[in-house]
Amino acid sequence: MQHHRIVIAGAGPAGTSTSLFLAKAGIPHLIIDKASFPRDKVCGDALSGKVVEVMKKLDASMIDEMSAASQKFMGSYGVVFGAPNGKELSIPFRSIKNTDTTAPGFISKRVDFDDYLFRQLNRTYAEVKENATLENVQRTGTQLHLDIHYNGTYETISCDMLIDAQGDRSVCNKQLAGIKKEDAHYCAGIRAYYKNVTGFNEGNFIELHFLEELLPGYFWIFPLPNGMANVGAGMLSKTVSDKKINLREAMLKAIKENPRIKERFKDSELVGKIQGWGLPLGSKKRNISGDNFLLTGDAGSLIDPFTGEGIGNALYSGMLAAAMCEKAIQHNRFDAAFLKEYEHNIYDRLWDELKLSHTLQKLCKYPSLFNFVVNKAHKSKTLRETISCMFDDIDMRSQFSNPLFYLKMLLNK
Repeated sequence: MQHHRIVIAGAGPAGTSTSLFLAKAGIPHLIIDKASFPRDKVCGDALSGKVVEVMKKLDASMIDEMSAASQKFMGSYGVVFGAPNGKELSIPFRSIKNTDTTAPGFISKRVDFDDYLFRQLNRTYAEVKENATLENVQRTGTQLHLDIHYNGTYETISCDMLIDAQGDRSVCNKQLAGIKKEDAHYCAGIRAYYKNVTGFNEGNFIELHFLEELLPGYFWIFPLPNGMANVGAGMLSKTVSDKKINLREAMLKAIKENPRIKERFKDSELVGKIQGWGLPLGSKKRNISGDNFLLTGDAGSLIDPFTGEGIGNALYSGMLAAAMCEKAIQHNRFDAAFLKEYEHNIYDRLWDELKLSHTLQKLCKYPSLFNFVVNKAHKSKTLRETISCMFDDIDMRSQFSNPLFYLKMLLNK
């Protein structure tokens, strides 16, 4: 039986991030994926500042390459919030942490971004197998045995450490971590590609519209290269189930009838099919480590509960997983007690942000608050700058969940 110290299951952002950081540390490993690249994933396609931050830690030249590949990557410089009352607030991303000329964020189809990351894999340290599906995981002694379906045949390999980067439908997070879908911590999303949508900000701002007909969910429009746009809607699965909402019909109705949306789509054309997917939200702490395994990205339920963005945390968790692997190899410790440090590191660095986003998600139930903030921000340059700072500063962003923040606005202080 072939043995590997480390196996990464899944070559999306979380898996490739883990692999690239392992290679940077000179650690050999196997990385497998059930698909053959390039392949698509249903997603909003927005690459946050956290994506840029992690990629710069890997190799700053990758950001330069993305900036130069304008047919596949579009720099994004801000966000538009559309309040339920129809008013819009445009907030530029601050670039204090990015002192160079690169964009603070990007928008790119996943078929392009994931393929770009996949092509960066360092084959000196990474043995790569495409069309390889992890069918079953079993613990035997101090190792894991993995049953893999590879190019039409079955094989079993062993490993000391499995990095699960297969998303929320993975075998590992169910069999080893016991993670189950919970509608209160899961979001339903749909995505469509349109061409000839008009009215975008010249800075390629991403747009989040809190339309009355979609609350407590939201509708998004993200510009893409080549005159395309990623258009979609997201809503908590529990709400979809309780209210029996057809998200596809609700989105199409908004595009056709909503006064602030329909004019921008009057000459648009749907390209391909409307597709749906599920988002395991980071609104609840999970057991994302155990004997011989670590969960990364969507497999570890690390998606932002408010924005639905998961690529940044996928890359970030991959970075931390690689660091944990390096330490485990140094100490020859792959037991749950030792690997618990990874889980602590993830939540030490991400939990405040995830918890706050969960609070903001719940505020979607109160559209008057969004209307209030947007109305005030239109009149106050200081408030607009404060909101802009909140994208970079978690402490400032926490003001959104503080009642005193709204009281000060009410009193114009």
